[in-house]
Amino acid sequence: MLRRVTWLFTKLNQVAYGLKFLEAFSTEVLKPAEAGILSRARTPTINFVLGGPGVGKGTQCTRIAETYGFTHLSVGDLLRNEISSTSEYGDMILETITKGKIVSSEVTVNLLKKAIETSEADRFLVDGFPRTEENRVAYEQIIEIEPEFVLFFDCDEEELVKRVLHRNQGRVDDNIDTTMERLKVFEAKTLPVIRYYTEKGKLYKINAIGTEDEIFERLRPIFST
Repeated sequence: MLRRVTWLFTKLNQVAYGLKFLEAFSTEVLKPAEAGILSRARTPTINFVLGGPGVGKGTQCTRIAETYGFTHLSVGDLLRNEISSTSEYGDMILETITKGKIVSSEVTVNLLKKAIETSEADRFLVDGFPRTEENRVAYEQIIEIEPEFVLFFDCDEEELVKRVLHRNQGRVDDNIDTTMERLKVFEAKTLPVIRYYTEKGKLYKINAIGTEDEIFERLRPIFST
C-alpha cells in the first residue's frame, strides 16, 4: 500500500512539473511577439541617409531601393503623413516643421519603429534620420539596432537653397525662411551626428554636386562590395 502511495505521489509530481514546463514554454513563445522589431526571424538591416534640405536624399534613396532591394523610409514623409491623419501629434508636428524645427525624438523614433514593424522587408534606408544626437540616442534606446552604415550627401548651402526653392513639391517647409532655418538647425544639430558615425567608421561622404546619374554612380561602389 505504501509503495503504491509513493508511486502515485511521484506521478503527480511529474504531471505538475510537466504543466509548469508547458506554462513556461508558452510564456517564452509569447515574449518575442511583444518585442516588435526583434520578433523577426532575423534582425533587419538599417542604414541611415543624411544631408541638408534639398540635397537629393529622397531621389537617390528611391534609386538605391529599386536597384539594390532596400525599402526606403523617409522620416519627413512619415511626419507629413502623421499631419494628414487624425493623430494627436499631427498639429504639433505641423507647427514644428513649418518653423524649420525638429520634431521630438520620441515621436519620430516611434513612427519609425512602427513603419519597420509593419513592413515585411528586412533591409531599410532611413532617409533624413537621425538629425540630432538626441534622435540618435532615442533610436538606440527604443529600436536598439546598430546601423550598418550611414550615407552623408554633401552639398554647399547656396546650391541647397536653390534646389529647395525650385523643386516645387508643395511642401509646407519649402520656402526661403524655413529653408534658412533648417540649414542652421542642420549645421548645429546634424553635424555632431555625422562626426559620431565618422569616428565609428560607418559614414560614407558622397559629393552631391552633379546630375542625378553622376551622384548615383558615386554610390555604386558602396553597394557593390
